[in-house]
Amino acid sequence: TAELMEHLEDNGLTPADFGFFAEARQTVIDMGIVRRKKIDVAADLPAKRIADLPVELDDDLGRSIRQAEHELGIRLLARYNALLRARSEASDIVHPELVRMVARAELEESKAAKSGENVFTMVRKIGQAKAVLAADFTAQLARSVGKVVFFAKHIDVMDAAEETLARRGLRTVSIRGDQTAAYRQAQVDAFNNDPAVSVVVASLTAAGVGLNLQAASNVVLAELSWTSAEQTQAIDRVHRIGQQEPVTAWRIIASQTIDAKIAELIDSKAGLAARALDGDDSDIAAESSVQLDALVHLLEKAIAEAA
Repeated sequence: TAELMEHLEDNGLTPADFGFFAEARQTVIDMGIVRRKKIDVAADLPAKRIADLPVELDDDLGRSIRQAEHELGIRLLARYNALLRARSEASDIVHPELVRMVARAELEESKAAKSGENVFTMVRKIGQAKAVLAADFTAQLARSVGKVVFFAKHIDVMDAAEETLARRGLRTVSIRGDQTAAYRQAQVDAFNNDPAVSVVVASLTAAGVGLNLQAASNVVLAELSWTSAEQTQAIDRVHRIGQQEPVTAWRIIASQTIDAKIAELIDSKAGLAARALDGDDSDIAAESSVQLDALVHLLEKAIAEAA
């Protein structure tokens, strides 16, 4: 309802913020609204599938990403070996608890870092490298099947996608975090009702609760979320009550990079999404868990290569 959306706008939180889901759930309870869960209406909804589309990053940026991943692995390995020496641990076997300790320390430093290469800067570079490829695929999709929702995390990726789609002769609208509720709704209405608008380019975090984009049945996820819940929220802007067509979400995944591992980790933790949507902030922990496990993967790979 309009009243509910006004309350959600007023709390100043987005799905990326700790406490959002609990606050949203409390608002629903306070207003006397009973949420109709997806599981309760499964028979009313068409099929939904997620299709992974691997892409090769064979340009200079792709090579620099792989080099940065390698160097991060070497840095993690150096910290791990120093910890082994300090503890007089055997170096001929892998110590999982020390691997996670090193990965956790790296993650905390990366969150606080203002500069330098880390897992977050690498993921952003991967998004930048995929932007034009993902937009080209979106253009082909729009010409063959109709309206498409394009999701990304970073503004520069969204900008690159919009520029590419414009060059391909497609009209777009945009949903971003700095828009007013009225302007955002105007963008949604244009996408849903104007036949000339082919693609909505949307922020993963801004295009969250309440947006109805079901004029499309195809979603392109140009950048991966850190959580299954955020990914599900994005797809469910299209796969929602009233949708008549089967929905396909196309995940653009950069081969031979950490992108592929992140996709695997998100899928392995998909069960946490439902708890987050029911007012549980476990999804915040899931985000940190995926980030941590991605670093564990890089360190384990470096250990194996050094053996």
